[in-house]
Amino acid sequence: MMNKRSWIWAIVIVLIVILSFVKIAHSPKTDDEDFKNNLEKNMALQISSPQFEDGGNIPSKYTCDGDNTNPEFNMNGVPEGAISLALIMDDPDVPTNLREDGMWDHWIVFNIPPQTTKVDENSEPEGVHGSGTAGNANYRGPCPPDREHRYFFKLYALDTMLDLPEGVSKKEVEDAMKGHIIEQAELVGKYNKK
Repeated sequence: MMNKRSWIWAIVIVLIVILSFVKIAHSPKTDDEDFKNNLEKNMALQISSPQFEDGGNIPSKYTCDGDNTNPEFNMNGVPEGAISLALIMDDPDVPTNLREDGMWDHWIVFNIPPQTTKVDENSEPEGVHGSGTAGNANYRGPCPPDREHRYFFKLYALDTMLDLPEGVSKKEVEDAMKGHIIEQAELVGKYNKK
């Protein structure tokens, strides 16, 4: 038989166990929730390239001084509910004597399947191709005429397919995307012509 002192200790231990469970159940964030939130944060839409870092220099191989073919791109964190992806490459540093709006469009592809996670080097992603400033349907690499330029590779996750034909302009794609962008990401590369 337990004496009075043993009963008191047993009750105290039971109360400590109960309070521990109550505290865990009512804590604002458990370790599982922190893990989930960090995972979601890290899974935001991203575009990257193994050939250059964000803000880094694009190797000349992928420009008009080289093979003029696209580098490899990796696309991660496509959100649930995305129906298609769009990829746009443009140069906002073009002299105004070449383009009044100071923008040169190098690559426009839309209605890319949302399962796409990679664009291989020297290849075009599956999708519909728009028309670049030079009338090109495929990738056209950096070729700055005056100084170092920045090249923006923009990736959009959309909640729809765009009802547009081949050869449309970037403006037409951007207008059609309005109200349908779930997430977007960008990668910036720099290049100064040799």
